[in-house]
Amino acid sequence: MTTLSKTNVILLAEDDADDRLLTQDALAESQLTADLRYVENGTELLDYLFLRGKFSDPASAPRPQLILLDLNMPRMDGREVLEKIKAEPTLRRIPVVVLTTSRADTDIARIYELGANSFISKPVRFEALVNVMKALRLYWFETVELPGAK
Repeated sequence: MTTLSKTNVILLAEDDADDRLLTQDALAESQLTADLRYVENGTELLDYLFLRGKFSDPASAPRPQLILLDLNMPRMDGREVLEKIKAEPTLRRIPVVVLTTSRADTDIARIYELGANSFISKPVRFEALVNVMKALRLYWFETVELPGAK
């Protein structure tokens, strides 16, 4: 089995501390050994990506190979931030996987219209979340070639 180098960065945009911890645990359980970074809202996500504010030092905000994006966050929600990411030529190549509690058809359609690479409804059970993380590992880090991953 392939393991990831620590140079692979996953950026998780999630406002709920419990969900961040569960995601971290599920990633570890799935043997996805990337450098997991967190932001708590859409404004922080854009600051991270544009190296602004507390993320102005590039060492504190390495370029992610994958963004896991919650839709319902304070300050700027996932829909707004996704639109800004995909409109920016320097960011649009970063794959964005929406990982949210929503199952609304309107959200799913809108997210793909805005350029998301995948839409995943957060599983309720931890074991199911681990399976989602295994699928992410297999697809995004062991199957496809990502920009800047080498």
